[in-house]
Amino acid sequence: MRILRRWRHPASWTIFRIDDRLLLILIAVIVGTCSGLAAVALNRSLIAMFEWLHHFRHYWWSFIMPAIGAALSALFLDKMVKEGAGHGVPEVIYSVSRYGGLMRFRSSFSRLISSCLTIGSGGSAGPEAPVVMSGAAIGSNIAKLFSLNDRQRVTIVGCGAAGAISSIFNAPIAGMVFSIEVILGEWKAVNIVPIAIASVAGTEISRILQGNQIAFSHRLFHIGHLDIVACIGLAIISAVASVLLTRLLRSMHGVSKKAPFPIWVRAAAGGCAVGIIGVFLPIVLGEGYHPLRTMIEGAYTQGIGIVTLAVFAKILATSLTLGWGGSGGIFAPCLVIGSLAGLTYHRGLVLLWPSASWVNEGCFALLGMAGLISGMLHAPLTGIFLIIEITGGYEVILPLIIVSVISTTLCHYIEPVSFYLKELVEKGQLLRPGTDARVLSDLSVQELLEKDCIIVKQNMLLRDFINIIKKSHRNYFPVEDENTGNFLGMIHLDDIRSYLFNPLMYDAVVLGQIMDTDVKVVCLDDDLSEVLRKMDANRLFSMPVIANKKFIGMISKATLLDKYRKELMVQTDL
Repeated sequence: MRILRRWRHPASWTIFRIDDRLLLILIAVIVGTCSGLAAVALNRSLIAMFEWLHHFRHYWWSFIMPAIGAALSALFLDKMVKEGAGHGVPEVIYSVSRYGGLMRFRSSFSRLISSCLTIGSGGSAGPEAPVVMSGAAIGSNIAKLFSLNDRQRVTIVGCGAAGAISSIFNAPIAGMVFSIEVILGEWKAVNIVPIAIASVAGTEISRILQGNQIAFSHRLFHIGHLDIVACIGLAIISAVASVLLTRLLRSMHGVSKKAPFPIWVRAAAGGCAVGIIGVFLPIVLGEGYHPLRTMIEGAYTQGIGIVTLAVFAKILATSLTLGWGGSGGIFAPCLVIGSLAGLTYHRGLVLLWPSASWVNEGCFALLGMAGLISGMLHAPLTGIFLIIEITGGYEVILPLIIVSVISTTLCHYIEPVSFYLKELVEKGQLLRPGTDARVLSDLSVQELLEKDCIIVKQNMLLRDFINIIKKSHRNYFPVEDENTGNFLGMIHLDDIRSYLFNPLMYDAVVLGQIMDTDVKVVCLDDDLSEVLRKMDANRLFSMPVIANKKFIGMISKATLLDKYRKELMVQTDL
């Protein structure tokens, strides 16, 4: 044990810490490799589970399979690993936002198992968010092993997320962009280099074990000016579908939480509903990659009515799966919904203007995928690079940018924050690294208390108070009730200067008559960002801290900013 502790101590890594950037790159290779292996493991497990259950999907009772998988997934998370149901990515962002990227070791495998049960049995979800959480947890624990500081650990968490996405899609640029744009939310050179290395490592692991193939092949598209103009309409439809999916997911989650049943029963109910929908529209089951390939190739044979119905059915199925306790992500459902929306839009254009020369419908399916991803995540770069890399469709870059940017912009006006961030923002838990709120979140009012104030009584004569002033180096004094000890107000020397230089007042005035009772106060559990905002708004340099109606100390802007500077140095020391 003594040898292990010596091996883990930062001093043992002196040779690597000569250049911290080199250390981060070396760790990024390790994390990217491990994340890539996790992604491959989940992918192989899903394929094996689909093949095993395929023979049972022809039976009349097959609709209960998604219910069984979702229930087992919820039981595993709730009872065995003690983690709540969720999509995975918000939890990673929360850990980066509030805890410097600290994540539990069990998160590196828990979502892999639970999502495999949910998706493999037919639940409408994707494997991307679970592998992001797994990769991020792997990165966090490896960073802990190397005794990295908060800032470095956050970067390595980003490396884990990038390696996972890159591996599962064989798309290193998309993995890097997703991690920086969505997980970290800041474009800095110190993040970009290690994350890029991790993306390459994760991609190479996938290529070694599964072959160097793009996820979805397609024919060459010849895009005309009319097609580019029509992309504006597709962007609007993509934005509408994104908002509908976002709101239905949240409403389902709200309804589920109010249901008086255990989480596994709720998950089973949602899974059963998905199974029933899947009996009539099998496209809603699982991740949906097989029909997705058919749509991009322009070989999907179902009519426009079925395709339109499938858009809403997939949105509903995804909301039922994830909103009612299933485990998985929204990437794959967004790709399927987007391609279905693009297909519907193209066929509508053909019906309205049959004489026009339109590009193959597979192109609009591909563009719809980018529109949904960009709209849901508010991450247009992720949508653009992901679609380019997983399809090899570089010839569609211009309409791809148009659809992604317009969809993101429209969604931003309707839903100001992305699906991943909405709940965190509503709870005040989104604190991006390096921001004032993030730095101040690691400080508390208790740490900043100044207790060298002299407390005076309300019935004290001004003459007695003047004697106290001579002994104090403060220019403000808290006043309390003589009987109860409750805080009543404050006396500031600047406000009573006229009394101090009038001897006639010394025995005629008590402090209760001249104290300021309209005082802005601070409580021990107040957020320091809000305290600082109050000080700025009211032009205050100090405020009294009150607990149970009693004065316990002062908090000053000078002390707060001094502690802020020291904490900032700790969090950003590289």
